[in-house]
Amino acid sequence: MEPFDAVRRLSAEELRVRQLERLRATLRHAYENVPFYRRSFDRAGVRPDDCRSLGDLARFPFTVKDDLRANYPFGMFAVPQDAVRRIHASSGTTGRPTVVGYTERDLSVWADVVARSIHAAGGRPGHKVHIAYGYGLFTGGLGTHYGAERLGCTVVPASGGMTVRQVQIIRDFRPEIIMVTPSYMLTLLDEFERQGVDPRTTSLKVGIFGAEPWTEEMRREIEERFAIDAVDIYGLSEVMGPGVAQECVETKDGLHIWEDHFYPEVVDPVTGEPLPDGEHGELVFTSLTKEAMPVVRYRTRDLTRLLPGTARPAFRRMEKVTGRCDDMIILRGVNLFPAQVEEVVLRTPGVAPHFQLRLTREGRMDHLTVRAEARPDATPEARTAAIAHIARGVKDSIGVSVAVEIVNPETLERSVGKLKRIVDMRT
Repeated sequence: MEPFDAVRRLSAEELRVRQLERLRATLRHAYENVPFYRRSFDRAGVRPDDCRSLGDLARFPFTVKDDLRANYPFGMFAVPQDAVRRIHASSGTTGRPTVVGYTERDLSVWADVVARSIHAAGGRPGHKVHIAYGYGLFTGGLGTHYGAERLGCTVVPASGGMTVRQVQIIRDFRPEIIMVTPSYMLTLLDEFERQGVDPRTTSLKVGIFGAEPWTEEMRREIEERFAIDAVDIYGLSEVMGPGVAQECVETKDGLHIWEDHFYPEVVDPVTGEPLPDGEHGELVFTSLTKEAMPVVRYRTRDLTRLLPGTARPAFRRMEKVTGRCDDMIILRGVNLFPAQVEEVVLRTPGVAPHFQLRLTREGRMDHLTVRAEARPDATPEARTAAIAHIARGVKDSIGVSVAVEIVNPETLERSVGKLKRIVDMRT
């Protein structure tokens, strides 16, 4: 088992030496065993041995999600089929799913980094962890499950859905930690209150939330209404799954990236040029220890910036993801992200933190409707006031006019515990 406090003692210089050694090995492994990477490197005129420093990684080509889809299902694997111990995949709602594979060692590393993440969030051996991520091909459920067990926790594999039953399990089993999407945590909160139970009286001490962007306003709401510490976890299946980066409970100032396994860059989303630490751009990852499916300079489409480490000094932090390149809406010439609307919704009385952006086109003009769920106790007057409050807030903060609809609780479409933020109905 990994000594989970050892990362505090790792120096920046020791980390850089480890990164370069692992990076060079990953580039060789990918080039020699994945035809896609051999062709990609050859077209770019680079070879694995051309990487003599961490800065040389910028000479290598990017990998994007379409590359994974084009090599569906197993074309990106770098080991024989009989060495693969598990397969995960995305939902494939926008085309072919992206498929990822893991060797036995990959699964062990994954369990280690998730255990490291739970430990940084305040989890300790013996704690009960209620996991409400979906189990199955989605990486959230099984990824967090085995990490919690690796730390020595007791796992409650609740999975997603059946909200009434989830609340009962939390009340009966008394877990200290919950791992779930932030939007579903708010659904659980509403159910506690619907049942007449004060959420602040539960056994929960820490909530570890991921799989979708969430704001500081949402953190404050969860912490105040549940009386817990709410921290962020980050990951994506193409790079590993949950556990790529974790916010530490003692600082709550961004997510420390476990850079001994995942090397981060931030690049200009348009030009692809690397940006210095501290500047906002698109997050890019290169895996350093993956065997079954190494990824080189994978463009995540997530927008953030890199900052110096604090609670884990050797590891840089990434700010909370503020949005995605592919989530950006250009509405009548104005760039708009769902997180900006979320800040307005969370400040609106009578409205739950569940909303959806619906894009339509009338003639040549694009229109945006913000659909937000009312709280169960919201009066008709409160709903009417909320419509005006949201419309005015979006106009004042973002500079565009939008329509607003207040819908009944639990009516907006959700997927694997996540709310579907954008519905594009334009032809």
